[in-house]
Amino acid sequence: MTTGRIHSIETFGTVDGPGIRCIFFFQGCPLKCKYCHNRDTWDAKIGTEYTADELIEKACKYKSYMKSSGGGITASGGEATLQADFLAELFAKAKENDIHTCLDTSGFVDVEKIDKVLDNTDLVLLDLKHMDDEKSKELTGVSIQKTLKLAKHLDERNIPVWIRHVLVPGITDSEDNLSKLGEFAASLNNVDRFELLPYHSIGIHKWESMGIDYELKDVRDADQDDVKKASEIIERYGIKVFNNK
Repeated sequence: MTTGRIHSIETFGTVDGPGIRCIFFFQGCPLKCKYCHNRDTWDAKIGTEYTADELIEKACKYKSYMKSSGGGITASGGEATLQADFLAELFAKAKENDIHTCLDTSGFVDVEKIDKVLDNTDLVLLDLKHMDDEKSKELTGVSIQKTLKLAKHLDERNIPVWIRHVLVPGITDSEDNLSKLGEFAASLNNVDRFELLPYHSIGIHKWESMGIDYELKDVRDADQDDVKKASEIIERYGIKVFNNK
């Protein structure tokens, strides 16, 4: 029987996809984002093991709330696609139970590994970290190319996407980066929403509690002026930036 390693479960999530959602935070992540607020999810060897049936049973307890609000389940992390076989089984069982499925991902995955998951995926929250490849590697440890390839693949499969971008002052808020984001989003036909997520340092305590240096401790939190300026650049490309404030 296939099992997956889960870091934690949020039963009434309202920001990671539409409606009220049961969010499964998968353990393990191949990225090393300097602003990660879930630093304790990186290690793929820890976490609590569950079967897909056990997770679906948990989700079904809240099915009436999910259905009435247009919600469902979201696989987040960490990086859920690291456990692609288990994730595919989980989403297949969710669809058997008429539950909306959402994948929250960095997109750092090979397309051929993810197609079996996408067969039962209703929505993807795709986090574009930085459009400049070298700066992406500096910020996250990996290239952006796999993510861009996945984005195009999702477009080809006509799977709805919410693009997300963490706005970090002095790091991801340059006009060049934001222009490339807007241009790329405009080239896709499946983008239902574009979200700018203001950087915050709330996760620093996790790094410190683990005895790990937090490199961005001198970077200020992004504010609404930052979001407004960034939105204006992106919207030049005909992309409406969603603001949940």
